Amino acid sequence: MMASSDVSSRFQAGEPTPVVNAMSVDVEEYFQVSAFAGHIDPADWPELPSRVEANMERLLDLFAEHNARCTFFTLGWIAERHKSMVRKIIEAGHELASHGYGHVRATAQTSDQFRDDIRRTKTILEDVSGVAVNGYRAASFSFDTTNPWAHAVLAEEGYSYSSSIYPVRHDHYGVPDAPRFCYSPAGKNGAIEYPLTTVKLLGRNFPCAGGGYFRLLPYGLSRWALNKVNEEDHCPAIFYFHPWEIDPDQPRLCNPGAKTRFRHYVNLKAMEGKLAQLLSDFSWDRLDTVFAAESGSDGARH
Repeated sequence: MMASSDVSSRFQAGEPTPVVNAMSVDVEEYFQVSAFAGHIDPADWPELPSRVEANMERLLDLFAEHNARCTFFTLGWIAERHKSMVRKIIEAGHELASHGYGHVRATAQTSDQFRDDIRRTKTILEDVSGVAVNGYRAASFSFDTTNPWAHAVLAEEGYSYSSSIYPVRHDHYGVPDAPRFCYSPAGKNGAIEYPLTTVKLLGRNFPCAGGGYFRLLPYGLSRWALNKVNEEDHCPAIFYFHPWEIDPDQPRLCNPGAKTRFRHYVNLKAMEGKLAQLLSDFSWDRLDTVFAAESGSDGARH
């Protein structure tokens, strides 16, 4: 986050107050990513070396150093096994939200299976943390035209918002013609959707919300894109990444193919430094706080 003295000096100089963007982390182990699903059996997860807690310690320290708050979309499977880590998230002033129980894509679930999954995860997270859980992010951004019921089911189970749609073309996810900023896919009877951030160029949406793109591309390009969203669209951006992305020493457990291997491991060594720069160059807060201020009383922008 920009230091308070920097913000103050800009205000006194007559410059606009910087937009506060929304930082998010999808809390999962390195072996739980969807790209490894066909290579690592979930039944083997408990036997694999865990690295999420050590990575989260580093991230919580990094956020504290930059006075930034974050929304942690956390797997129920993780919360059951790392209760003290979940409580540290709350103690540090961050938002706890749901990432489903075991990182199963929503597109692979029926509406009843989805309901059971989000209900179970909400109960686990709330029991462990002692706070209400209102937000949800689907594994691998797996809300699309095949599960139009998802936002209504979320609302029925007590969730107020989702951040599960990426308005881009991608081989694993994406709804390229979805709105770029917050909207209500199911009307008043459903959860609000806060899509992952894109930049509009030549009539097409390009991703600029973090993840593998942030590791792969030069930092200056990400900074330019986020500034464009803030200054030209006059909207906050949503950024995301995973704890395993700051962990270049994570075990290599399988051979998922060249494409997946490149996506997962590219530039892991540079990630933490790029994050520190990002936290310094922009102002960051939790999703619920950013969009409570952004949306106003009606809860959604169209």
